[in-house]
Amino acid sequence: MQEVTVRPMAEPRRRERKKRQTRDALVHAALKLFNAKGYEHTAVREITDAVDVSERTFFRYFASKEDLAMSFVRDASDALIRELAVRPPEEEPLLALRNAFRASLRAVAAAESHPGEEPVYLLVVKLIDATPSLLAAHLRYLHDHDDELVRVLAAREGVDPAADLRPRIAAVVFGGMVATATKQWRTEGSGTVDEMLAAVDACLDQVGAALAGHWTARAT
Repeated sequence: MQEVTVRPMAEPRRRERKKRQTRDALVHAALKLFNAKGYEHTAVREITDAVDVSERTFFRYFASKEDLAMSFVRDASDALIRELAVRPPEEEPLLALRNAFRASLRAVAAAESHPGEEPVYLLVVKLIDATPSLLAAHLRYLHDHDDELVRVLAAREGVDPAADLRPRIAAVVFGGMVATATKQWRTEGSGTVDEMLAAVDACLDQVGAALAGHWTARAT
């Protein structure tokens, strides 16, 4: 009989795959329950019962229900910053932000997607936008973690963010446009990635017109 050689890395990879499968199962069960019962009326115990694991297992992955949802916000924010850092230097700040958002949205949506199903990230975005407590947590997270985005914008333009307000203003304007687009996207259309990107583009296309000059002809 031929002796089977066990590769040293096989077991760690198997454990990581199992951990990922458990995490994914918890996320899918949670979103299904949130949709059926509402976020506020879903208990952690119900999520773990649906997956047939202990509550202790849930808390190995997430600190709370809120942390489960916010983990997607953290992933999306990290992806945006990574994409912004590698945008061509000749792109102006808002164009770089727009293109970085486009690339990061497609990446995070694809990372959690399954054939024939709506990407998990988009489901979480809808959940957050429709749940006051999660929306507040989302806004708090963005408020507390905007310095990194400001730092990358400032570095791209060669300015000091402590003395120059433009990087912070650009970050705030961009964040507001994404929030406005998300609200439109959730209430109109079928809620696809392409529709989200189109909604963000439509908002960003109006930034200049909204901030400079009058919006209608005025009699002289």
